[in-house]
Amino acid sequence: MRQVTIYDIAKEANVSVSTVSRVLNDTAPVKRSTRAKIEEVIQKHNFQPNAMARSLLTNETGIIGVIVPDLTNPFFPEVFAGAEEEAQQSGHTFLLSNTIGDYAKESQYLSILREKRVDGIIFLGGRINLKHCEEHLVQELVQCASVIPTVLVNGALRKTDLVRVVTDESAGTALAVRHLTLLGHREIGFIGGESHMTTTSIKLRAFRKTMKDEGLDVREEWLLPDSFSIDSGKRQMLKLLAMEERPTAVFCVNDYTAIGAIKAATEAGLSIPDDMSIVGFDDIPLAHHFIPELTTVSQQAHELGRTAVKVLKAMMNNEKVKKLTSLEPQLIIRQSSGLRS
Repeated sequence: MRQVTIYDIAKEANVSVSTVSRVLNDTAPVKRSTRAKIEEVIQKHNFQPNAMARSLLTNETGIIGVIVPDLTNPFFPEVFAGAEEEAQQSGHTFLLSNTIGDYAKESQYLSILREKRVDGIIFLGGRINLKHCEEHLVQELVQCASVIPTVLVNGALRKTDLVRVVTDESAGTALAVRHLTLLGHREIGFIGGESHMTTTSIKLRAFRKTMKDEGLDVREEWLLPDSFSIDSGKRQMLKLLAMEERPTAVFCVNDYTAIGAIKAATEAGLSIPDDMSIVGFDDIPLAHHFIPELTTVSQQAHELGRTAVKVLKAMMNNEKVKKLTSLEPQLIIRQSSGLRS
């Protein structure tokens, strides 16, 4: 059976193809009686517009490419959920690419997204979080962004002017440290994060500065970067607990490491927060279901995703946008932090 086309709809409704197109895309006013006649024919044939054909006419696919480093990390699906909510309002859909932290996969997906002629790209994690990104990886993304509107989320590439949407991780770290000092803590440690990643260096730099601003000493042996996992939090907490002197509070690079740190501490017989306060970062859904509920810094992941799409849509419409849009983090106080005993 031959598939019905827009030309068939126009012929049966005795109107022009452009009039049918205006009804389908709602791009211009159409007389009510004419619209009703066209819609009746569309419904009769259960007509579905061909997206590929439409893209050839409009030079738009209605698709946004999203590159993420790790879909098992609940932070990224939360960002994606916000992006999806915003995109649905304009009828855009997504082509989601999970790189599993592999820079070669990032390159592969960038090539695929260009082949698919996506309208825009949202890029999270991976190379844009490296302190020292290889030049060919930088130039590859710069070149892609020169032909497809691209927004970097919570990342940057040095010596480029790519559009960025971020949550202020430095300000978030300061919120966490000041919260602990207000609770009377003076001996504070830092757990987690890979040293070659900017998210770690940003937080560690802010940690040092805030401690100094509060008149507190930073104990180098209590600064324990490693990775971003629960196991990392457990390992580094066990190192702290094995020391002759240990902090009364710990700031963790993300919620996963904070959860690992709490598990290790409680398994060692400590009570959280009575014996030690622990604060995380991200406010993933698990943070308020864990026991004790985790005090953390919210990156407003959902709003981060929505904002990224808003900025991207403005770029796709050839509107002028700021090179940097920054969201303010929020301190979420729960059960894992308390007064210094």
